Formats: sequence, structure tokens, C-alpha cells
Amino acid sequence: MEHADYVAHLKTQYTAAHAALVTNDPVAPVPNCPQWTVFDLVKHLAGTHSWALTALSTPPDGAWPAIPDRPDAWDDLVPWWEGKFAELADTLERLGPDAPAWTFVPEKKSGVWARRQAHETGIHHLDALSARDAEAPALLFDPEFAADGVDEYLTWILPLAAERIPIEVEGRVLLHAADAGRTWEVVVGPDRKPSVHAVTGSGTDADATVAGTADAVYRAVWGRPGGAIVSGDRRLFDGLPRP
Repeated sequence: MEHADYVAHLKTQYTAAHAALVTNDPVAPVPNCPQWTVFDLVKHLAGTHSWALTALSTPPDGAWPAIPDRPDAWDDLVPWWEGKFAELADTLERLGPDAPAWTFVPEKKSGVWARRQAHETGIHHLDALSARDAEAPALLFDPEFAADGVDEYLTWILPLAAERIPIEVEGRVLLHAADAGRTWEVVVGPDRKPSVHAVTGSGTDADATVAGTADAVYRAVWGRPGGAIVSGDRRLFDGLPRP
């Protein structure tokens, strides 16, 4: 996917999540995130978007940016979030994909943040719908975007999460996004870093397989309800850490 595609998806997912959240009761529960209310979800998104904005202005070799303070009152938080998001989207468009920036991955370019924030906001769009007791459409995300989200989780997020949350299972997991024509093999174990490889087709031997539309597999890797089918030793897939 191109940088402009990520920014476009980011805007689309933000607009939909925003509409579902700001018209809801701030104290309404978020079933997808049982410990959160709508207020908590908005505060999280506001923090994430403002943090990415800070990272974009931090030198590549700078320290891990702090999450800016956010308002504690709903009527102040919502417009603050709206302003920070508008600034983030404008900054990503202005910088393009190759501006030097602090990131949490080896690639130290602004494009990292377009990709990360598009998927962060897309997954929380699902959470915003759950807070309205609304069932998300089975194909909310297009196959290319959803498959990219699976790849981002496996190649960027999983290795970082595994540093903080030990993996206690061992084996080979195959993830197959049928409508996107993409398949990944993940090998995990207690004493090794997760290894991820793209493979051809879905016939590779594995201890566990996660299969479905790209949308379904995308939701599954982020621990959201969906239609992915998990076969084999489910403990292997459930044992993959989520941030």
C-alpha cells in the first residue's frame, strides 16, 4: 500500500469511529474492551493520535516520546481529540512517507506512522461500534487494507509485544487471508523470537491454522470478534501476545 492509501484509510476510520463515539454516552461500556468506557476509548485514541504527532517531530535517534496530557472532561476532550487528529492527518500529508521521524521499528520514516495509525484507528472503529451494541459488518475492511493490518501485527507489533509478554507456547501457526491471496507462517517458542514468513497458498503444514477473509483474520489477530476459523492447536494462536 502507498502512503496516500494509509492516510485515506486513517481518515475514513477516524470519521466512522468519531461518529460512533461522540454521539454515545461517555460512560457506556465498550464490550470489545471490557475495562473501558466510551470516555476511556476516546481518551486512548486522543492520546495515540497526539503521540504519533509528537513522534513525527522527534528526531529518529531521540528518546521514546511521552504521551501528551489530555483533558479530563468529556466536553474538553472531544474537541482536543478532533484538533489533534486534524493536525496529524495534515502533517502526514505534508511530510509524505520518507521524512525522518522517531518510530518504534527499524525504519525511521514518517510513513510508519501513517500505517500504524490507520490500523490503530481501524481496530478501534470496531470497538466504537461495539459500544453502540452495533454488530460490525462482516466485510468492514477491504481485503488489501485488512491483509496489510495482519502483516503489520505480525511483523511490527508481535515482536515488540513478545518482549514484554513472554510466549509460553511452541509451534507453527499459519494465517491465511483467502480473499487477499496472502498467507503467513509464524513460528513461536518460549526461548526464541517469533519468526514470520510469507508463504504461498494455504497448504503448508502447521500446528494451528487461522483462515478466513482478510477482514476476519485481521480482527482475529487483534482479539476482536469475527468469522476467522481456527483449527489445530488453538493454544498456539491464543498464545500470541496482543498489546
